[in-house]
Amino acid sequence: MQTLTFKIQIDSMPYPFRPGNKNRKVNYGILRKLSGLVIFLMIISILCAVGLRFLPKIRSNQHLRQEVYKLEQEIESEKSAAQHLDASIKAVQSDPKTVERLAREKLGYAKPGESVVHFEPAAAPAGTAAVRP
Repeated sequence: MQTLTFKIQIDSMPYPFRPGNKNRKVNYGILRKLSGLVIFLMIISILCAVGLRFLPKIRSNQHLRQEVYKLEQEIESEKSAAQHLDASIKAVQSDPKTVERLAREKLGYAKPGESVVHFEPAAAPAGTAAVRP
């Protein structure tokens, strides 16, 4: 069996890798740029991961805020209707002329000697829907 041996001369190695060479000057500029780029990309990927993790919660929060806004508007509308109804109730309780007017309009009542006339809405032309007041 034959054995091959190789001798590597230290002088044949490239300059920065020679052992014992204490004055080697290696250009680390590209290494620093690459490490900076890797750190930057890692930060960007972490931010994207956090953003994707919380995106459903952000959308849910936005949807809930819109729903709260709609409900607040509905509350204001209902408060306005309640105030209108309260005013109507107070008018019926305190004003006899209001009671008389409502009895005539809603129930069709009349004073003795009066006759009640009802008007029917005009018939709508064919192809259109009749609008009721």
